[in-house]
Amino acid sequence: MSERFADWVMRRHEVAHREIVLHRRRIYIVPTRFGFYYAAMLAVLLASAMNYNNSMVFGLTFLLAGLGTNAMWYAHRNLLNVRVEYLGAHPVFAGEEARFRFRLHNPSRLPRVGLTMRWRDLPGSTTYLPPSGVDDVSVPVSAPFRGRLRPDRFLLFTRFPFGLFHAWSWLEFDMTTLVYPAPSAQAPPPAALRSTGKPDGGASGPGQEDFSGLREYRVGDSMRRVAWKTLARREAPLVKQYDGAGAPEVWLTWEDLQALDTETRLSRLCRMVLQAEEEHLRYGLRLPTGIVDPGAGELHKRACLEALALYRGDKGADAPGAARR
Repeated sequence: MSERFADWVMRRHEVAHREIVLHRRRIYIVPTRFGFYYAAMLAVLLASAMNYNNSMVFGLTFLLAGLGTNAMWYAHRNLLNVRVEYLGAHPVFAGEEARFRFRLHNPSRLPRVGLTMRWRDLPGSTTYLPPSGVDDVSVPVSAPFRGRLRPDRFLLFTRFPFGLFHAWSWLEFDMTTLVYPAPSAQAPPPAALRSTGKPDGGASGPGQEDFSGLREYRVGDSMRRVAWKTLARREAPLVKQYDGAGAPEVWLTWEDLQALDTETRLSRLCRMVLQAEEEHLRYGLRLPTGIVDPGAGELHKRACLEALALYRGDKGADAPGAARR
């Protein structure tokens, strides 16, 4: 099916935010290659029946024609009124396959057999929907570049019952997921970058003991340090700061990898983030475009990886490996 025709079809439908119901105007159907062979066979049978005036061949021809007509109707009905709900997708590392999850609802009392959902030419996920039932499918999408992955349309199709007809619908949702940089195989151990707690290497810095004031909230800050009472007076949240003899902290900095190109730096930093998290260290991330303050835990790791995934360079230009879909 040509991409131009698919683009023309998708211009007739709005991008869905959460779910799509397959009504009649969304479903398309054409004969398969086997269906064309089947039609050619019927034509030969009909010509033979007319040439020899054979009533048995006439009967067989009309019986097979009726069978083919019913196959077309069943293929179309197999998709009709199916409701597709987008569930979400987890972030992945560049080079992996992102899995976009959907839930298919069957509102009728008839089963839906052999529904396959896929993205482009990747192998799809096939499911069976019992009467008034639901089922979840996970569709792989290739993620070769870091950044924000926005897949285009998905294809939901069926060839049930005899493979004579191909009925399908294109589905496009407003959905994205993050693609982190691929972690490099080698990176300096986080302990080699250990500091006393301050990005500039000073002797004092953020600690855990004495309250020193408030500052604006930044991505990656722990929710436990948010000053919730100030939200009643301000729109932007504030975060509590502390001084004192805090635990040793690790800073993962862009400047320490000056001999490398941008994508290699990001891959090294990605590996260092993962290593620091595995070693249960408190670590921060310094990029030319911003700082993620020291912290630990799954949320903090995600904040660091998100900063690496969305890094757009010193001048704000797109990185060479940024996702472009």
